[in-house]
Amino acid sequence: DYLRLMVGGNMNTFELESLMEVELETHHHEAGQAHNALTKVSDGLPGFGIVAAVLGIVITMAMIGGPPEALGAHVGAALVGTFLGILLAYGYVGPMAAMLEHIAHEEAKFFECIKVCLIATLNGYAPQIAVEFGRKTLFSTERPSFAELEEHIKKSK
Repeated sequence: DYLRLMVGGNMNTFELESLMEVELETHHHEAGQAHNALTKVSDGLPGFGIVAAVLGIVITMAMIGGPPEALGAHVGAALVGTFLGILLAYGYVGPMAAMLEHIAHEEAKFFECIKVCLIATLNGYAPQIAVEFGRKTLFSTERPSFAELEEHIKKSK
């Protein structure tokens, strides 16, 4: 879409950059919704574990006159409920939410890189310099070195 706007030549650099920022903010908001939902579930799971423990103790109190084996089984069930709530929250759902957040940030970095390259091109920088501006915005784990980028460009010509 932005290449079409650039070729049309009707927008100045600041207007195009502002439009890109609005679209990036929308992307960040949409990408964060799954992470936020899973984080809320993860935050609530220990509470469910506590509720399970309380219900287990209430059931145990109802069996207070029963045999010790039955009491032990009910106390064990209460503890399992507590453990399960904590395990699911901090062992599964919380890490999944963090992973979704990380993926959203990585995706956003690539869009930011494209934005910086396009804006640098509109500002009149040579293509190699514009690509260098974009390269600098990437995470260091994903960023190719200057030599790697130069070699890749030469291969693609």
